[in-house]
Amino acid sequence: MPARSIKPPVSLGLDRLTTPIGTALLVTDADGALRALDWDDYEHRMRELLRLHYGAVDLRDASAPTEMRMALTNYFEGDLGKLSAIAWRIAGTPFQQKVWTALASIPAGTTMSYGAMAAKIEMPKAIRAVGHANGSNPISVVLPCHRLIGADGSLVKYGGGLERKKWLLRHEGLEV
Repeated sequence: MPARSIKPPVSLGLDRLTTPIGTALLVTDADGALRALDWDDYEHRMRELLRLHYGAVDLRDASAPTEMRMALTNYFEGDLGKLSAIAWRIAGTPFQQKVWTALASIPAGTTMSYGAMAAKIEMPKAIRAVGHANGSNPISVVLPCHRLIGADGSLVKYGGGLERKKWLLRHEGLEV
């Protein structure tokens, strides 16, 4: 039987940032790019997404880049444009990458339905697939999955909980 090569775990840093809606978990790589942002009460979900995207992951305590921490702090203090300054790098299928990249183009203070997102990526029948990709987004807030809503205007769901989604949308100036 041929020997199987075992890939070493991906080594990533884990930092924590206090925000008005809970402690954010910031996962960064050696280059300082954001690989995941989730909430401490959803750490299990975040670790599962990391495992699905990267295989074995070695998370060690490490400070996220100061610029990233400041950009997020500034966002939560009201400077909504600061998120675009955060460098990110994520693994996923080509379809997921397409959805996640499109998420980054939804301006703060606006929402889009899953159907409109499917149309935007030129796959109008892929509404459910867009929903699944949105739910697998490892970089909450920075890739603003909270800005996707149901066709009827309902908030649907959010990986960090609906209360956080409501807070984020209100923070960005929307009535929810």
